Amino acid sequence: MGVPEELRRGRRIPLGDPIFHVDAFTERPFAGNPAAVCLLSSPREDAWRQGIAAEMNLAETAFLERAGSDWTLRWFTPTVEVDLCGHATLASAHVLWEQGMAKPGTTIAFHTRSGLLSAAARGGMIELDFPAEPATAGPAPAELLAALSVTEARSTGRNRLDYLIEVDNEATVRSLVPDFRAIAAACGSGRGVIVTAKSASPEHDFVSRYFAPAAGIDEDPVTGSTHCCLGPFWGDKLGKTELSGFQASSRGGTVRVRLAGERVFLGGHAVTVARGELA
Repeated sequence: MGVPEELRRGRRIPLGDPIFHVDAFTERPFAGNPAAVCLLSSPREDAWRQGIAAEMNLAETAFLERAGSDWTLRWFTPTVEVDLCGHATLASAHVLWEQGMAKPGTTIAFHTRSGLLSAAARGGMIELDFPAEPATAGPAPAELLAALSVTEARSTGRNRLDYLIEVDNEATVRSLVPDFRAIAAACGSGRGVIVTAKSASPEHDFVSRYFAPAAGIDEDPVTGSTHCCLGPFWGDKLGKTELSGFQASSRGGTVRVRLAGERVFLGGHAVTVARGELA
């Protein structure tokens, strides 16, 4: 392969929009859920955004554009655009504050496919204001339970995004060995499936894992949007309005949940791992 003319002549290749690799819902690098955050200086076609998301090969890549004093925010997995993503929104707010593009102490407003979302600093964390997405009780497909190797569920339901399956204990959640191809087929038009149980540790109220192979994510490390469902579910069961959820993936991460009627506030930390520019 030939050397680019710019390098042969000793000139720096012109670079473009800044992009950041951020670990969300964690206080240390190489944990939580990684997201890419791209700050766009001009509009880009959807195919280009999808190509960048596939190239980054993370659960989500967030694209931010200024909209007056607010921001438009869109999320792409390596294969599709999604309607709601918590960890990439948390990562986006973290980048805007870290880069001085949002003033400390201010609330950041995001215009998204799920309406107006916001991020603010609270209690040493970033707290996201998201819509509640409660699940309606109902049967889950037998094929889905089989794909998860769940022989008996305590309860099942579904919201507009995902199936929700409650199992007997935390050990069951942690020991799942799912068949991703079968999950993708069983979910149909749904995004994925949440599996949850009451936490065995006093540090957390509940644990969960999340699988969305049809959206290009076999297992998501820490998923903010699923806690818009898990928060109301466990809030009702435990009689609490403030909860702590631990997502028991291999990377793991904690999501603080505060319930307020039709809104769910998701709290967490984020760490920048790398920054660069798109060629």
